[in-house]
Amino acid sequence: MAMQSDNRGQWGSNIGFILAAAGSAVGLGNIWRFPYLTGENGGGAFVFVYLCCVLLIGLPLLYNEIALGRMTGKNPIGAIGAEKPKSFWLINGVLCILVCFFVLSYYSVIAGWTIGYVFTTITGMSVDFAEFIKTPEAVIPLLGMFIVMTVFIVLGGVSGGIEKAAKILMPLLLLIILALIARSLTLDGAIKGVKYYLIPDFTKIDGNVVLMALGQAFFSMSVGWGLMVTYGSYLPKNQNMVSAGGWVAFADTMVALLGGLLIFPAVFAFGKDPASGPTLVFQVLPDIFSQMPVGNVIGGMFFLLLMVAALTSSISMLEVPVSYLIDEKKWNRKKAAWIVGILAFVVGIPSALSQGAWPAVSAGGIFGELSFLDFMDKWWGTMGVVVISLLFSLFVGWAMPVKKVSDELGEGAPIFHQKILLGISPSQLWVFFIRYVCPIVIAVMLYFNVSE
Repeated sequence: MAMQSDNRGQWGSNIGFILAAAGSAVGLGNIWRFPYLTGENGGGAFVFVYLCCVLLIGLPLLYNEIALGRMTGKNPIGAIGAEKPKSFWLINGVLCILVCFFVLSYYSVIAGWTIGYVFTTITGMSVDFAEFIKTPEAVIPLLGMFIVMTVFIVLGGVSGGIEKAAKILMPLLLLIILALIARSLTLDGAIKGVKYYLIPDFTKIDGNVVLMALGQAFFSMSVGWGLMVTYGSYLPKNQNMVSAGGWVAFADTMVALLGGLLIFPAVFAFGKDPASGPTLVFQVLPDIFSQMPVGNVIGGMFFLLLMVAALTSSISMLEVPVSYLIDEKKWNRKKAAWIVGILAFVVGIPSALSQGAWPAVSAGGIFGELSFLDFMDKWWGTMGVVVISLLFSLFVGWAMPVKKVSDELGEGAPIFHQKILLGISPSQLWVFFIRYVCPIVIAVMLYFNVSE
């Protein structure tokens, strides 16, 4: 194993890694993005396709990144450079750093909105969402506040900051979501929402539903960012990556499913439109909370949940460029975290102003129908992630000896190489998916994304 400096750090425990990696995967994508995409794409039918995408595409890619990270003990650029120095493939490592940085810049804008809504909901203040998001004196300080929170956690290092925070934030997130689900399911008419959400109507499955479900699996599982390469690089050799990766995927998927179980019963109980799109959480739910007994407390808890979920993801986005600067440029953690954080804040300002405050970067401005935030999400948060996943699967499957990564996955997990089903081992199955299934499916998805 590559030597790890004290400055770089390691996970203190297997559960610490699982919670931190699951926290990286669990974010706004699960509790904000997943429910509104489900509502727009046929409810239960979308959920069914999404689960298939997680199992068949997301999980093999997740193992791919974690194993590459632990095998090399480096960040995405260092990991690729350790296997293929000065090669074309290094561009993928660079893309990982850029995607994490640029997504952090606009993700923190949306996360900042959740901080604002915690306070406005608890105090019972009536807020028009469209007005709120185009008020610079509100959204820019909230953007800065969220980035500062993220920087402070990353400053603590791997086990002292990220792992410690994950051990508090992830159980807190689960407790809040379960409490809110209990309230949502006891509303009159909630069962309609449960049926819409959990009983698939297979006639609603078409090419677009599959495409959206696959994109959501990438977004929510944190594959294609280099996050899992970085987090995998902090794993000691004696830890079982196969079971740990399985737990990460399970936790991420479970939180997404719970997010829908929280939202759809309430949406149907109050006669709202489940296909309200991205505003489902910020416009529709506050109306629902206002009609509930102690709705301000329930609403405040919900937006606190959103903020916690956003924070567990943002710390991993910041950690990727920070780990690169520590590994390759020999910066100390404090300098790296603050400089990347400040730059992300500056780059995030156009996204914060793109909801109507600054017409040039808002929808109808220089990016056509897209706002600057939407433009960043399309090219970095969607296309960038898909391209990285494709390159990672091609790199491990074809450019380097895939057996090296397969052996790494099997270290600490003997069952990975045992022929347990029809004379086939999990390792053989994983290699087949990484070499053939994942690249073909991702290439098709990329084609349809580009040709839209």
